[in-house]
Amino acid sequence: MTEMLMEDVAEQLVARGKGILAADESTGTIKKRFDTIHTECTEENRRNYRELLFTAEGISDYISGVILFDETLRQTATDGRRFADILLEQGIFPGIKVDKGAKPLAFSEGELITEGLDGLRERLAEYRELGARFAKWRAVIPISPGAPSPYGIEANAHALARYAALCQEAGLVPIVEPEVLMDGEHNIDECYAVTETALKAVFDELYKQRVVLEQMLLKPNMIVSGIGCPEQADAAEVASKTIYCFEQTVPASVPGIVFLSGGQSEEQATLNLNEMNQNSPHPWELSYSFGRALQTSALQAWGGKTENKEAAQHAFIHRCQMTSAARDGRYSSDQEKQA
Repeated sequence: MTEMLMEDVAEQLVARGKGILAADESTGTIKKRFDTIHTECTEENRRNYRELLFTAEGISDYISGVILFDETLRQTATDGRRFADILLEQGIFPGIKVDKGAKPLAFSEGELITEGLDGLRERLAEYRELGARFAKWRAVIPISPGAPSPYGIEANAHALARYAALCQEAGLVPIVEPEVLMDGEHNIDECYAVTETALKAVFDELYKQRVVLEQMLLKPNMIVSGIGCPEQADAAEVASKTIYCFEQTVPASVPGIVFLSGGQSEEQATLNLNEMNQNSPHPWELSYSFGRALQTSALQAWGGKTENKEAAQHAFIHRCQMTSAARDGRYSSDQEKQA
């Protein structure tokens, strides 16, 4: 793959019919996933699982980029090829998670701040040499009786903007991810209010840090009801409130919005994305950067067993097909029966 300008990389990451696979689970997070299928979380098992995803036939028809964890970017497949090269050979951009996780925010109980800015410039330069073409940083914004506070939102917005500026300095497209969590009993209107406030703060900081909006992507949550809310909003309400929120906060110069699934089921995340893309046109591409909503079926089909590799790849590609259809507003729940 030839060298490209950052704005061209950003645009190709949200090309029609395609989106991003988030395969950047930390060692601790992937262990939790493996625990559900009673599989030991060894480096070999982690490599084998990622390899079956990255080598699934037809992946490049639906996936434009893959976010990797540090370990995965450095790993090689069973045939000796580096994972980054396997992706690049298929026209898929390798990306890298560069934050070091969310930790308690000082003097603000219940709020979190993402760490990892120290030494980031040097790490970004190394990741660029290893083949990464974009990066991701996640800020975590919980909703609770005491959160989020203006302090918590501003601290995370500032960190996101500093990260994004360093990425562009290094020649990497930053994916900016302010995630308002689904955890809680809040209703969809509370999610809307917090998301709108957070996005306004993020874009204010991006402007102050001189981030070029045409060379970045936004990875936000959808506007949804909290998991514990007794009244769950349907896809039509999720779509209308999500789009309206972005119309109030996201500049048209941002090439695309790549949604996180945020704990939604595979089908629910797909249905919501489809509803938004049926309510077009929009000034930005509305795509996906799903983790669990692209991998759950594949993980269950694999079950940690080599002999299940083909079945797992089939499940993964089917999920990619469904999500790709939703990205273009062509999905229907009837298509799920073809799995």
